[in-house]
Amino acid sequence: MTAPNVLDALRDALGDAVSTTDVDLAAARTDKSGHVSDAAPIAVVSARSIEDVQTVMRIATATGTPVVTRGAGTGLAGGALGGAGEIVLSTLGMTRIHEINEPDLLAVVDPGVINGDFNDLLLTRGLWFAPDPASRAISTVGGNIATGAGGLLCAKYGVTRDAVLALKVVLADGRLISVGHRSIKGVTGLDLTSLMVGSEGVLGVIVEATVRIRRITPGTVATIAGYFPDVVTAAGATAAVTAAGIQPSIMELLDPVALVAVHRYLRLPTPSSGEAHVVIQTDGPSAELEAAAVLEVLRAAGGRAEMSTDHATGEHLLAVRRALHPSLEWFGTPLIEDVSVPRSQLAAMFAEIGHIERRYGITIPTVAHAGDGNLHPNFVFEGTEVPDHIWQAAEELFTAALRLGGTLTGEHGIGLLKKRWLGDELGADQLGLQHGIKQLFDPQNLLNPGKVF
Repeated sequence: MTAPNVLDALRDALGDAVSTTDVDLAAARTDKSGHVSDAAPIAVVSARSIEDVQTVMRIATATGTPVVTRGAGTGLAGGALGGAGEIVLSTLGMTRIHEINEPDLLAVVDPGVINGDFNDLLLTRGLWFAPDPASRAISTVGGNIATGAGGLLCAKYGVTRDAVLALKVVLADGRLISVGHRSIKGVTGLDLTSLMVGSEGVLGVIVEATVRIRRITPGTVATIAGYFPDVVTAAGATAAVTAAGIQPSIMELLDPVALVAVHRYLRLPTPSSGEAHVVIQTDGPSAELEAAAVLEVLRAAGGRAEMSTDHATGEHLLAVRRALHPSLEWFGTPLIEDVSVPRSQLAAMFAEIGHIERRYGITIPTVAHAGDGNLHPNFVFEGTEVPDHIWQAAEELFTAALRLGGTLTGEHGIGLLKKRWLGDELGADQLGLQHGIKQLFDPQNLLNPGKVF
């Protein structure tokens, strides 16, 4: 079926949920990665219900038309870009919170629910949802699940996969399946719920999620601001905190270039030359005792650090951390990367980044979730196309992370930008198995084709 006929079928079935305006089509071609597809998609369909999603997938299967599922477009790997001949299926309008179950500590939500809004509602009941990406004010729960987005709190409270109990998923042919369970335990059959988390829209469309929620942690929140003469020393200090058996709720690290960029963006005083910054929070009844132990470790490692239990101070320090990515956009087009290494190898990974900077004559502003070894090295360039030397530097960075026992991505996903290196990490046998799983779920290769694989 030709594109006009596909469009007619969509409009007949879904009416004004189908858009072909220049503004909507242009927006669907890009995301926060900065990558832009070569051409506009056929249409953007704003689903309002599970039935709408099923309708789109049935039309797609009948006509052989590819579908790209999209939430808020905050992804950083180019995983939700619509292109020529494709339908972009937006779940941003699916925003119902179906249930908040306090006795069982679970909630049932639509995929378009904004992460920050969800937590604001939970907080009024003394509850919260642990996944905490830096984009929480604008990113959706469904998008967080589809990419496995993590955030600042993963080291203590788990990654997104740990927070997902069950999902409803629309398959490529329009069938609706329910995977997972509402109980804490459940090992019936293969774990398709975990398979769907981080699957980046290539296996099915997540249309509802049953997630774990938590009661607010009682006690004080203590925040530590630490400064170190260089980033390798700072990384070694954060690894020493972990090695000492202390479990902060948040432990973030900004290298000197990243720290200067954020201070300029927020119009804060310029930090001391060459200093790296660490912000650490402890929570719970023993927060102040744990913070005192953290201070001792940081100072012994060569840092200067101070602790506060003032809420506003803590929020200010975290706002500085969260402002990194928008701050980089002032200096050019950022390519925001995402590798993870064992926490004991964090200092070695920062040393590798320094070697790459000197070899290519570039700066790579880097922030790290130091509590779990997840680094976000950033390449900033002019224009919209990533220069060859930047890709070469990125490849060396990925290779270094793998050599240190790490992974290509801790929370952003593979998308478009990293698929060429997927086999380097997985190996031929595992890559073949993953292709087979994709074929089983999506035999016509309609779901997000060209992404991940």
